Amino acid sequence: MTATYTFDVFSSLDGFGAAGGDWTGYWGKQGPELLDRRLALYEEDQRMVFGANTYRAFAQMLASSTEESDVRDPWVTRMRHLPATVVSSTLEGPLDWPDANVASGDAVDVVARLKEESAVPLRSHGSLAMNRALMDAGLVDRVQVTLFPVITGATGLDPVFRGAADFDLELVGHRTLDGHIQELTYRPSLHG
Repeated sequence: MTATYTFDVFSSLDGFGAAGGDWTGYWGKQGPELLDRRLALYEEDQRMVFGANTYRAFAQMLASSTEESDVRDPWVTRMRHLPATVVSSTLEGPLDWPDANVASGDAVDVVARLKEESAVPLRSHGSLAMNRALMDAGLVDRVQVTLFPVITGATGLDPVFRGAADFDLELVGHRTLDGHIQELTYRPSLHG
């Protein structure tokens, strides 16, 4: 039996994973339900999988934050203490992450092996390019999009699905958080 792999991503309505300008984290739309839900998702035993760029961004963000910072929301602290695999051909261990290892090689090969070997589900937050490649290879079992009620046409960064193949999506879960944030979970399958 293979482990389930979830691609977990935040997005604006127009498909950006982040924004410049004067937007803050969560596009300034977070509330207690979102933060409680995120913590509940990360309370489960699982292994995180990151690409090198996302790992570097998280490590830098956490290193420059204080204990009171929004960056250290309880779910982020919990995520940091889950076992993690960082797929990279440029990084070498040890990493500044309590229980992380570096896996060299192609992400498709690394994740295919992890899915066969892992006794717990796999989850990746962010790592857009890596997860698009994993979707194209049929290795992503769930795409969990937390959709924030903003359009960032002028300041949007990191288009979540730019360059991805075409997919049909089967909705397998949904919820509204804080009255305006949508969490949508899909089972993807290549179109055609």
